[in-house]
This record gives sequence, C-alpha cells and structure tokens, in this order.
Amino acid sequence: MRKMIPLICILLISWVIVNNPLSNTYVDRLKEKNVAVGANKNALYEEINEKANDYRIEPEDAKIDPVWKAIPGINGLEVDVDASYKSMKASGKFNEKKLVFKQLKPSIHLKDLPPTPIYKGNPNKQTVSFIINVAWGNEYLPDILAVLKKHHVKASFFLEGRWTQKNPELAKMIVEAGNEVGNHSYTHPDMSKISPQQARNEMIKTNDVIKATTGKKITWFAPPSGSYNNDTVQIANENKMGTLMWSIDTVDWRKPAPDVLIQRVVGKVHNGAMILMHPTASTTSALQELIEQIQAKGLEINTVSEMLSEERNVVNSK
Repeated sequence: MRKMIPLICILLISWVIVNNPLSNTYVDRLKEKNVAVGANKNALYEEINEKANDYRIEPEDAKIDPVWKAIPGINGLEVDVDASYKSMKASGKFNEKKLVFKQLKPSIHLKDLPPTPIYKGNPNKQTVSFIINVAWGNEYLPDILAVLKKHHVKASFFLEGRWTQKNPELAKMIVEAGNEVGNHSYTHPDMSKISPQQARNEMIKTNDVIKATTGKKITWFAPPSGSYNNDTVQIANENKMGTLMWSIDTVDWRKPAPDVLIQRVVGKVHNGAMILMHPTASTTSALQELIEQIQAKGLEINTVSEMLSEERNVVNSK
C-alpha cells in the first residue's frame, strides 16, 4: 500500500499539469515561439538563397591573348548559402558583410595552353609581383630583403646559376626569408641566339644548382634580357617551367633617381603587373616608397606563383 502512494502522487500531479489552463497557455506560447523562430530562420535562409545570384561571379578560363600571350584564368565566386546563414543566424538579419563565398574553378588552366610566354596576370586579380633578376648586386640584397620583410611582402628572385654557385649563402637567405626563386639561366646568354642543346643545358644546370643550394624545385624561367625564341619556351616547358617576361620595367640598371623609378612603376601599375627589377642602388632606395604606393592602390604584392594562381585574393566583393 505504501508503494502505491508515490505512484498515485505522480499520476495526480500529471493530471493537474495536463488539465491546468495556465499550463496549457504556457505550452501554447512555447509552441508559438518555436514556430516564429522557425519562420524567421526560414525567412533569413530564403533571403540569402534569393540574393545569392546577385553576388555570383563566373570563373574565367586561361587564354592566349594576341598581344599579351598567355593570360591565367581566375576563379569565380558563389555564395555558400549554408555557411552564410550560420554567420548571420545570431542576428537573424541579412548582412552582406557576413556572406561566405566558395570559389569556382575555371575549365581551362594555364597548364592546358600550349607553351606560351607570360607577361602579366589576370586583369581581375588585384595582385602584382616583383620579378628580381639576380646575377650581380650582392651588396644590395640584404637591404632589399629587409625592406620586403618589414612590409610583409614576398617577391620572386630569378637566380643566375653561376651566381648561385658562387653565392650560396645569399641564395639561401632569399629563400629563408620566404621568397620564391626561379631560373635565370646559368651564364646569362642571349637565349634566342644559342642552340636548343645549349639552351637546355643552361636551364637544367641552373635548376640543379638552385635545388642543391636551396632545396627548391624551380617552376619558372626568366630569360636574360627578355630574349627568347620558340625553342626557348618549348625547352622550358619540357623541363616543367613556364617562361616569364614582364609588363613594367623599372630600367633600374640605368641608375634612375628613386623618385623617377617610383613614378615609372606607379604610373603604369595595374592588376596582374609583373614588375622587373634588379638589386641596384636605385631599387634599394626606392623600394619602401614603391611598396607603400602600390599597396595604397589596393594591390597586394606577392610571388609570381601566387599572382598567377587562379585563387581570388578578394572574396567578399561583387
């Protein structure tokens, strides 16, 4: 009998709760609140979904331009609706700044094109690159590296093989600072005037020396003085390298005043610019101001590989 009392109490309490009009009102309100929350959730999700097309950017395929030769493609953008909803659900309101994007790959990539020189990156990518050819100018390299480090900028240094063999510590210093290295031939010949076998030897020997010195595998070739022919480009491709030129020349070897060099570059700088320079007194003196003025234009300065990649560096913009 005593065991039955707790059971009777539980049943009695349950009956009171179920039949209590105040309790029913509370349950009804709770249900209404959950319905409202669900409705708000659905409304926000649907709003994001409906507006997604307004922010979509189609990917661009790599192509060969009649003037600028090979132009890399660039990823498109698409709103990630689920991720965007998660970023906005706390406020329950649509917020353009909280949109989350995913990138869409193009169908044709640089590697799909026939071997062709590259003079600049995609015009819709807000990135430029410093191409620094190194065959001399040792005395300026530490200061150049210090300025790049100070501004968190990475550059692409194209090393002559003969120079690398004579200056292994400087070559290692360039790489240890996080910069990219490329092939600038072994003896700095006019690539358009040597035999295919000589061109092949120049490239292979330089790649071997740079790999042995820095541990880096080379993917880009910059012909000395920008001189090349079809064999040059083909042989570079056979050795898994793209051939790089430039779209802006500092002409720093002529020893221009720093302000002249800066204006020469800043007056022409553009999305995808490849800016040619060397370790000279002019470049060393101008570099800090040059970096600041380029960045003030909203341009990122990065390595050639990063600049020519299809990745968009600005993802939250129409």
